[in-house]
Amino acid sequence: MNSVSISLEGHAYEVLVGAGASASAGDLTAGRDRVAVLADQRVVALHGPLLKAAPTLEVLAGESLKTLEGLGRVLEFCATSGLSRGSVLAAYGGGTVGDLGGLAAALYKRGIAVLQVPTTLLAQVDASVGGKTAINLASGKNLAGSFHHPAAVLCDTRLLETLDDAELRSGLGEVIKTAIIGGEEALELVERRLDRLCQRDPAALAEVVEVCVRVKARIVAADPEERGSRRVLNLGHTFAHAIELAAGFGRVPHGVAVAVGLSLAARAAERSSGAPAALTARTLRALDRAGLPSSLADLREAYSLQGELSPQALLHGLRHDKKGVVGAPEFVLARREGDVIMGVHLDENLLTDLLG
Repeated sequence: MNSVSISLEGHAYEVLVGAGASASAGDLTAGRDRVAVLADQRVVALHGPLLKAAPTLEVLAGESLKTLEGLGRVLEFCATSGLSRGSVLAAYGGGTVGDLGGLAAALYKRGIAVLQVPTTLLAQVDASVGGKTAINLASGKNLAGSFHHPAAVLCDTRLLETLDDAELRSGLGEVIKTAIIGGEEALELVERRLDRLCQRDPAALAEVVEVCVRVKARIVAADPEERGSRRVLNLGHTFAHAIELAAGFGRVPHGVAVAVGLSLAARAAERSSGAPAALTARTLRALDRAGLPSSLADLREAYSLQGELSPQALLHGLRHDKKGVVGAPEFVLARREGDVIMGVHLDENLLTDLLG
């Protein structure tokens, strides 16, 4: 098991990566006056409760969980569990459980500690690290949220062995994104390990999760609240969030939407920012090997979304991008491996062509 340190001004925490990392939950919460657990009921059924003596709220995970109603339910659970400012809420599940648990911890009594125990590949390489917490609104994904960095993150790669194929592929979308941002060494490693990752090879999973966490940790430490350079982590996400909004939250898995977002961002970078065609080809090849759609046409066919993902619906979603100015989405594009630019405004004609 390896540890990745994230040092922020006034706060530092460890990300433990490896088989059995979740067993550290008891030690990490031992000094708290009380502990409660928000957990994916499927994870509990497969792997058992995180902390047997702690009150646990089991939920059905998915984007439908991330609502004002869902947030209210978790806050009431914190209150009925008797949590104080010295307590900790542990979020045990995938990205939606981590998002909701993190936001509830940020709000309850104006902030209590949260322990993130991500159980999907996507959550381990991305969602659990960095303190982003949010719920969805009808108008867009993750529009209500806060930065609330965890007390610790436990990436138990043993838990990934029970992921179904769809969940694994979704996580690989974020793995490929992080590798492109990380640069040639990270991308080349992921390319070499892709076949083993698809086979759930334990050593490959642990190695790649750690590499992705180290890439993200470096970026988060430099910009904890996404006021500048951290926005490189949104590569592919402006397109992805528009896809999720247009399709209906939960219909297209987040990592799958990110995969298509990466393909669109690669084509946009090639046509607007001088990125080499070789990087686009490399991106599409990695997505194909991971079993992910690499175009809107593939996505529409795979999820029967011909009408929902019309160019008009996607343009509407792009205009609700929370990171851009009103009505003008901003894009993150990769010009080279590890060379990522932010705040790019794309010509309307180019966007229409890309979304066709």
